Amino acid sequence: MTAPSPAEAPPRAAATEIIEDVACPFCGLLCDDLEIQRGPSRVTVRKNGCVKAVAGFERPPGDASPRIDGRPATLAEAVQAAARLIGAARLPLFGGLGTDVEGMRAVMALADRAGGVVDHGLSDGQYRNLEVLQTSGWFMSTLTETRNRADLVVIVGSDVNTMHPRFFERIVAAPEPMFLGPGQTRTVVFIGEGLDASAAKGGRIGEVISLPCPAAAVGEVIAAVRARLKGAPLGTDAVAGISLATIDDLAARCKAASYGVMVWAPPSLAYPTADLTVRVVSDLVKDLNLTTRFAGLALGGNEGAVSAAAVATWQSGFPMRVSYASGKPIYDSERYAATRLLAAGETDLLVWIASFTPELVPPPSRAPAIVLATPGMTLAATPRVLIPVGTPGLDHAGRLVRCDNVVSLPLKSLDRSTLPSVADVVASIELAL
Repeated sequence: MTAPSPAEAPPRAAATEIIEDVACPFCGLLCDDLEIQRGPSRVTVRKNGCVKAVAGFERPPGDASPRIDGRPATLAEAVQAAARLIGAARLPLFGGLGTDVEGMRAVMALADRAGGVVDHGLSDGQYRNLEVLQTSGWFMSTLTETRNRADLVVIVGSDVNTMHPRFFERIVAAPEPMFLGPGQTRTVVFIGEGLDASAAKGGRIGEVISLPCPAAAVGEVIAAVRARLKGAPLGTDAVAGISLATIDDLAARCKAASYGVMVWAPPSLAYPTADLTVRVVSDLVKDLNLTTRFAGLALGGNEGAVSAAAVATWQSGFPMRVSYASGKPIYDSERYAATRLLAAGETDLLVWIASFTPELVPPPSRAPAIVLATPGMTLAATPRVLIPVGTPGLDHAGRLVRCDNVVSLPLKSLDRSTLPSVADVVASIELAL
């Protein structure tokens, strides 16, 4: 079935209004320089919008009625039905979690009250980072530091241009970095096959080097670079199809860099040994910091993933995959993974939240579902309760944490519709328990 869309937008003046410096919530970069045109019947991106921004801001509205078992209902009726289901559940799972800071705060409070588990829909990628941070630590950069200081940027196995379309424009190819001298350029290296290097262009971009190799072999290439920096023999003429001479050249470039940055997008590293790739990248960065300045930069944060992890840490002391079933927060990155709980049938209710895009759909499950969704989401099965919710930064104001975890940005309300926020709906459900 298809989730309904907003029934009608709020009354507006007939004249067109131009809104500047709008932050985009549809990617973890949170680009905050968009120019939006708001008319009586639609919102349009005028300047600085990527394909994700255009798709998100210009998504057309439609019918917005909540539903109970597929039948139209009022919002109050849907809230009461959701509260009854959550109150009767043995172990409710709060998943998806595509919401803003205020929405995630409300979810944490409800999970605490209901004795549930919380886990984000994109947390598999996040945990490839978190487990390295927890066990060995790392050196990390920020978007601003990378933009202003990096003279070498290495893209590690990630199609950054697809996941974060303005990363090269705003960060790597920025025309006026503060700490690169006049005429100084930065080198960009892509490690992996099928990576889009087309955006690595402009006056500040020097050499663009591609080292194609299978995704699962990216970690081997990084490990080989690390070994050669230590002077260790490899006993081979090539690693994953990349010649030893090329690996030595990359090692020399890393060693000679004034400020190098290894960049990856966690959702792109989706193969069985991906956690080892993140670990070897982190270890290489540590080695390089003995003689120069080097850092990592993990992109991500789409669908509010970074914000959800940040709020979970503030509220519980743990970064996601937390259970309140015992009456206190207990963390276990394996046991409380949403995919495992659903596959094992250990949860008897799924509460799925996705307020940014229709793409964050619930995984297949035998558990009954409550879905708080942005309009337009196509669902494989009819949920017990469906409540259309507004999108932060479009239908209501909000806040999100940027992908580098150093700043939270305010989201403006563009008043596209009168759909309720996740925070308001979840708070109402908790009140009804």
